[in-house]
Amino acid sequence: MRLYALNRSAAEQGLAVGQALTDARALIPDLTVHQAESEADAKALKALADWCGRYTPWTNIDGDDGLWLDITGCAHLFGGEAGLVDDLVRRLRKLGFTARPGLADTPGAAWAISRHGNSPIANPADQDEALAPLPVEALRLDPDSALLLQRLGLKTIGPLLDLPRATLERRFRSPEEGEAVLTRLDQAMGRRDEPLSPLHPIPAFTARLALAEPVLTAEGMEAVQDRLLARLCRDLAEAQKGARSLTLHAYRVDGEVARIAIAMGRPARDPRHMKRLFQERLETIDLGFGVETALLTADLVEPLLPRQIALQASDRRASNDAIDQLVDRLANRLGEPHIRRLQPNESHIPERAQRRVPATRDSADWADPSRPRPLRLLDRPEPIEVIAEVPESPPKQFIWRRVARRVLHADGPERIEPEWWRQVGQPVQERVRDYYRVEDREGRRYWLYREGLYQAEGQSGKPAWFLHGVFG
Repeated sequence: MRLYALNRSAAEQGLAVGQALTDARALIPDLTVHQAESEADAKALKALADWCGRYTPWTNIDGDDGLWLDITGCAHLFGGEAGLVDDLVRRLRKLGFTARPGLADTPGAAWAISRHGNSPIANPADQDEALAPLPVEALRLDPDSALLLQRLGLKTIGPLLDLPRATLERRFRSPEEGEAVLTRLDQAMGRRDEPLSPLHPIPAFTARLALAEPVLTAEGMEAVQDRLLARLCRDLAEAQKGARSLTLHAYRVDGEVARIAIAMGRPARDPRHMKRLFQERLETIDLGFGVETALLTADLVEPLLPRQIALQASDRRASNDAIDQLVDRLANRLGEPHIRRLQPNESHIPERAQRRVPATRDSADWADPSRPRPLRLLDRPEPIEVIAEVPESPPKQFIWRRVARRVLHADGPERIEPEWWRQVGQPVQERVRDYYRVEDREGRRYWLYREGLYQAEGQSGKPAWFLHGVFG
């Protein structure tokens, strides 16, 4: 068993990470130890990366004990880079963490300053001077490469900057090792890009509000939400965008982050509609000992151009907007999978021409059939008995559910061929259908069809009649 982590007192008494526990107890007999929990540490580090979203939406984890923060465009919210660093270190200290900040123009330089530097901030003009006295380990080299450079007398970064590149590369056993060292050096100096990915996708639009006093009540949080919604919707309007999903992040005093999210079926930027969607969920948010910073992010946005105002109150688009808002409220209250609608499907077979999808999903571009369809289809077409003048003519009378119905008007046929590509290898083959729209003496209209053709070559069985739907 070996030491995984130390507190400051243990380090001052000569213990080191990786040291055998028996050797550590020989130096300090009354040493207090606890079982390491690497999974819990990783979970806590990820939670800390989420908490750092109060400073920038771009955060990620670095190894077992580090965090990346890209504060580009965010420092002015805290009075500059020095103010942001001071605020970050101060709040981490209140949460019980000791932090070594490093701020530079490149990730490599920031990592080197954080792990090995004396000053937390490197000015762009003096970045070379800030890196020069640091050990070569600050370049994130593998242990073998760092040991070889030290044996060659290159113990700090400064001599590497002055050494010709070809000379430095020849000092390694293979070109790959030399190229790896040059890559790390170029990344730290900004000569080569070092792409990094954030822990979460960067939101398209963000509204942030730092509170003078922690908010402890749902009423106070609602006022904060209103200010954020107004600010975010104004930015969306200026960009001619609409939001499909929003997330409210509440950064609590105890270091926890509470979140609630809403989704919309269509792009929107109406703060009243968004507030109504947030209203019920806002009561469930855990404010803890108070919220000191609130963030509202638009995670998914789409174009939403301005629209001409209607002259009549009974505008159809206004009615559609009301339906969309109703769907949004139901989906956010009951859950998106529980609110469904019919979407056109690429099939001419009536029972396969539509499918159920979440109501908030975009509609498909598949065009509806040119002929009218009944509003109600039976779960399964029901067989009927038909009397027709000739086999291929519309029915004159049919019996459905033991009731005879005499046909006064008929329209058809509308022929629908079977989808042969679905029948390859199937034991039962579908047959052609001829659909008719008929009306009986009582004015009731039906949608029925004949399956199969009379005297058709290769046809198995006689044609059969079915009732498939009812109009009105």
